[in-house]
Amino acid sequence: MADQWLTPTPVRRVEVRPDAPIEPGWLTELAPVRQLLRDGLELSQATVLVGENGTGKSTLVEAIAMAFGMNGEGGSTGAMHTTWRSESPLHDWLRLVRGAGASRWGYFVRAETTHGLFTFLDSTRRESHTKDPEFHRLSHGEAFRTLFETGRFRGDGFYVLDEPEAGLSFTAQLRLVGQLMEMLREDGVQVLIATHSPVIASLPGATLLELDDEGYHPRSWSDLELVMHYRNFCDAPQRYLRHLE
Repeated sequence: MADQWLTPTPVRRVEVRPDAPIEPGWLTELAPVRQLLRDGLELSQATVLVGENGTGKSTLVEAIAMAFGMNGEGGSTGAMHTTWRSESPLHDWLRLVRGAGASRWGYFVRAETTHGLFTFLDSTRRESHTKDPEFHRLSHGEAFRTLFETGRFRGDGFYVLDEPEAGLSFTAQLRLVGQLMEMLREDGVQVLIATHSPVIASLPGATLLELDDEGYHPRSWSDLELVMHYRNFCDAPQRYLRHLE
């Protein structure tokens, strides 16, 4: 993986705007959001967020993607399609410290809004003269894999993925990690990922941040709580299943 300080990455740091219209509420009650607003967040060439549901992973990646200029429902920088506005105002509170001369191209994919993204891509396929397939004719996993194999994820840029493992088999997740590794060999490529998958979190060289009710914390892969639980479950499922009886 290229050295992030020798190669300009699109986003070096995320921090609060001095004039941010911050309003107390559910958003500022999330410890990782409070930490981001207080301390800022340095992004490496590959940063992976993990943590339980509700800790704020998707909230952070959504806000950073939108602050970069990407659509909150997914798509490239400048994409304008909207199905239902559910995004938090966090992106309006942030400013990005960008790498000098780095690419302004970005692409955002989030699991919960891929249906709307595929609808948009299918509806504009003819007028854009792309060679895309009809995404809605594919399974969820096939559609995501096909999207990732198009030119949207090639070349320098900022690529944000929210729970990309949704719909992907174990082997498909491994393939995705391999594709990310290949992308990151190129100058100027940067990825930000939120995931529940120990496979995706194993991306070599990535900075791993675990989110909880105290904020976000650097971790090694073997020390992640999700890795511990998957390992223990695979060793002895009954240790977990007995609590459900």
